Order: sequence, then C-alpha cells, then structure tokens
Amino acid sequence: MTEYQKNQIVLLRSKGFTYAKIAEKLDLSINTVKSFYQRNQKQSDLICKYCGKVFIQPKCTRKKLFCSDNCRMKWWNIHGCDCKHNAVYEFKCECCGKSFEAYGNSHRKYCSRTCYISARFKGGAGNE
Repeated sequence: MTEYQKNQIVLLRSKGFTYAKIAEKLDLSINTVKSFYQRNQKQSDLICKYCGKVFIQPKCTRKKLFCSDNCRMKWWNIHGCDCKHNAVYEFKCECCGKSFEAYGNSHRKYCSRTCYISARFKGGAGNE
C-alpha cells in the first residue's frame, strides 16, 4: 500500500465514506482498508460530525461522534427525521384529550408539562 493510499483512507474515512466505498475507489480489499484504518487511527483523528472540529476520544468510553453535547443536540435537531425511530408511541392526553406522539416512553399520560401540572395539582380540565 502506498503513502497516497494510506492518506486517502484516513481522509475519506474522516469524510464519512464507508470501508467498501474507499476500497472500491482505491482498488484495495475492504479488509485491507478496515485493518489499516483501525490499526492507525489516532485519538486526534476524530472529527465532530456537526462542526468538523478535531477532538480527542477519552479512554475507556464509548466512541464519540461529536465534540460536545451542544454539537450533538444541534445535529440531532437538524437530522432527527432522517433516523429510524422505532419507539414512537401514540397517546391521548388524560387532561385535555388531545392526541400526541412521544418517542421512547411507552407510559406517557399527558401531552405537555402544563397538562401534567393541571391534572396533578388543580384537578385537570376533565375532573373539574
């Protein structure tokens, strides 16, 4: 493998290319590309998915994709609809009766914090 190919593997991988696409582009085996990248990836090679800033991966933690929580939340706010959400549930609010969807919680009762407080502390719209 030439120095050019090595540099291209690191560059293309940092831009989000898959091992298969890189191997096809450089006319190398997928396993060659994968093993080179995993063996030679430095801690400073990580690039934030949102802002492109280089950051250091802390040891003994799950691989990070973002340099900060702020970048992570901004990216998810922009790309949230592009991801598969398997845990979306439909409910009817016990306070106001409005239908709503919630992600990740199958036991929701209220559509908003306002309805929760109204039902919990003031008797709610349906219990007056």
